[in-house]
Amino acid sequence: MSQETQTRNYQALICHTTIVFTRYILLSWQQRCANDERTLGGLFYELADQIKELDWSVALLELMDILQAVSEKASHKLQDFIESQLQLWIDTLPNYIKAYLPNLVCET
Repeated sequence: MSQETQTRNYQALICHTTIVFTRYILLSWQQRCANDERTLGGLFYELADQIKELDWSVALLELMDILQAVSEKASHKLQDFIESQLQLWIDTLPNYIKAYLPNLVCET
C-alpha cells in the first residue's frame, strides 16, 4: 500500500486504503466463487441435506459390531485382550452412553 501512493493528505490516504481493502474483498470473493462449492447457491445445501448424518449411537453400535467381529476371528489370547480393553473402555463411559450398549457389556 505504501508503494502505490505518496500523498500526505489524510482524506486521500483514507480513500486509498478503502480502495485497497475493497480490491482485496473483491479478489477474495472471486476466488471463493471459483473454488468453493457453497457458492453454487442452494444447490450445495440441497445436496448436503440429502446426505443423512450418521447418528452417534448408530455409529457406536456399528463400531462395537466391528470390534466383536474382529475379536471372534482372532486367536483366543488376542480375543481376551480385545475384550478386556473393550471392557475397560466401556467402564469409563458415561451412563447415558452405556444405556445404548446394554448387550455389549462384557461379563467377567
